[in-house]
Amino acid sequence: MTDDEQFRGGLTARIARFDRARARRSAGRADEERQRVLTDFPLAAWPRLELTRYALGPAETGREGSFCWSMEYGTDSFGSIRGGSAAKHIVYQERSGDWRIVPGGLRGLSAEAAWERVRREFVEAFEAVEAGEYERLDDLESLSYGQALSTKALAVYFPKEFVPVFSAAHLRHFTMLLGGRPESYASGARTWQANRDLLRLIRTYEEFSGWSLQEVVDFLYAFHDPRPQDRVVWKIAPGGRASLWDDCLQNGRIRIGWDEIGGLEQYESDQDLKAALDEYWPFSTGAHLRLARQMLAYRDLERGDVIVANRGKSEVLAVGTVREGYAYERRLPTHRHTVSVDWDVAYAQTFDAPRHAWQQTLAKVPASLMREIRRGRHADAPLLETVDPDASPVVASDELPDDVRRVCELLEHKGQVVLQGPPGTGKTRLALSVALALAGRADLIEAAADERAKMLRELSESPVQGAAAGAAQGSDPSPAAQLTVVTFHPSYGYEDFVEGFRPDTTASEAGLHLIRQDGVFLRVCRAAEESPEKTFLIVVDEINRGDLPRILGELITLLELDKRGCVSITLPTSRKTLTVPSNVRIIGTMNSADRSVSHIDSAIRRRFGFIDVQPDVDCLDGEIEGLGLASFLEGLNERLAAEFGPDHQLGQAYLLSDDRPLTTVEQLSHAFHHEIVPLVSDYCLRAVP
Repeated sequence: MTDDEQFRGGLTARIARFDRARARRSAGRADEERQRVLTDFPLAAWPRLELTRYALGPAETGREGSFCWSMEYGTDSFGSIRGGSAAKHIVYQERSGDWRIVPGGLRGLSAEAAWERVRREFVEAFEAVEAGEYERLDDLESLSYGQALSTKALAVYFPKEFVPVFSAAHLRHFTMLLGGRPESYASGARTWQANRDLLRLIRTYEEFSGWSLQEVVDFLYAFHDPRPQDRVVWKIAPGGRASLWDDCLQNGRIRIGWDEIGGLEQYESDQDLKAALDEYWPFSTGAHLRLARQMLAYRDLERGDVIVANRGKSEVLAVGTVREGYAYERRLPTHRHTVSVDWDVAYAQTFDAPRHAWQQTLAKVPASLMREIRRGRHADAPLLETVDPDASPVVASDELPDDVRRVCELLEHKGQVVLQGPPGTGKTRLALSVALALAGRADLIEAAADERAKMLRELSESPVQGAAAGAAQGSDPSPAAQLTVVTFHPSYGYEDFVEGFRPDTTASEAGLHLIRQDGVFLRVCRAAEESPEKTFLIVVDEINRGDLPRILGELITLLELDKRGCVSITLPTSRKTLTVPSNVRIIGTMNSADRSVSHIDSAIRRRFGFIDVQPDVDCLDGEIEGLGLASFLEGLNERLAAEFGPDHQLGQAYLLSDDRPLTTVEQLSHAFHHEIVPLVSDYCLRAVP
């Protein structure tokens, strides 16, 4: 079934459920915003438009009324381009007062000279659309550096010729959904071209006859939102001890500090923002990279994202959904970094025990904790009067954690995945979390350590029906389980993994007797054939420490998913026919810092998907006598990466005990002297020529 056939299936029913009255109100607000832009920046004034009327600049310049400000912050209902850095505006003024010119061909020119060329291209774009000569747009090189902005500008002045969607990824998603062909959403296509392609597709649907483009777009986002549904939930404190909560509640927003660094849109990377934080707070530079990443995530929050407002470590004040993205409100006396939020105070509750990660202003909320917060919502509590009736409700989704979901998706696509990263980053733990998800026990992924371990033991030990079927043929009678964990090493071979002859330890006669035995993989395949409704997972720790071509042998041919269940091979030892069932999956873990073993050859690499697992400092909440564990690991890894490369960092596991951060000086001292120092010393020895 094609994409457009899938989309058309049930389209009438979805339209019947769609709230067009609400969509019309949204379209009315969008048109009001658009009319304000037309009044402030009439098309006829563009040939003489001044740079300061066009460009974003530091808050002190008072440039809230500029064209770029209107596009990013003043026309959200018409279509958002919030988030990311100011580079999308092509020319803008930095916090220092210097002008930033993005197009490479214009660098070296003065800001005014560069703006003259950019302005000329805007005028040419408007003239091209007015004449219906859309192919001319692709010749405007400077505008290609700000495609979202340029496409939105065209839509403002020519609302019947462009769809109010300005994200290239979203345009591709909707184009595929409506049956667009690959050439219509090629990654090299300009955003305005992709926008026009989507418009043509929309016009082929009689079901949307009489609808405004704004209504169609609202419908597409309502039922086919391209944004991930398992978004990260952030806990954000509204000031120290929630001192700003009354303001945030009444005005429908969240506010954070660090005003000295100015608007976050001017920073293009976490390193840029870290440098600014280091400048203003030089005595706490060790924690600034993590903070910079959190603040950029705050800046890039989108409509529909979920925020938990807290007071201290134990109290939830409300849960809200983002209504509009980030803005730097220079008129506020403090805490000028704002995001518009619709709050629901029915989620207000107090935990039995403090959440130590909540001592920071911003922190991620684990899925397990979010489930607990949702369970604590007062079912009979009314919604606030201040909540926008058109706003989306808080999404009550129990999706998999993002890292687990990513591995599951790649397993579904490839059949086998390698998790690679520095030591201690939790690669094996992630693989076992995937095992829980595949077994339908995702609820235990973030459960207490003993609960989780108990279920993993059950998955590893449970026999399956008919598991001893091969015993009469001399095969290993031991039953396979849904989860099998093995470790590869230089002595591990084909005989262990597939099949081979081994001593018969049960023979009573004197002398050596050999019998053929099935290896791990064959036993799992046999169990998978007998229980096709289950998924069987093999986790291979240290997969790169084994001689993979020798271990896998002819199995390499059968690993590709399109050969599962339909292509067979004859095993050279037993002469048995082997077909790999479609319900077998493999996850390997690989320490990327280990250079003492051979690399995976290209034939095997092609059949595996690879996922990088990096250190996660967010799980290291708390301090030990004033030393923040997250800051310590982040600072250490910065030095290690600079000296030895990013593969030689350390993971968070070195500072965890039973999945919780270390709490005593003794624990930290033991981890530092007996685990961290020896590993770093080994890195130093390897670096010596």
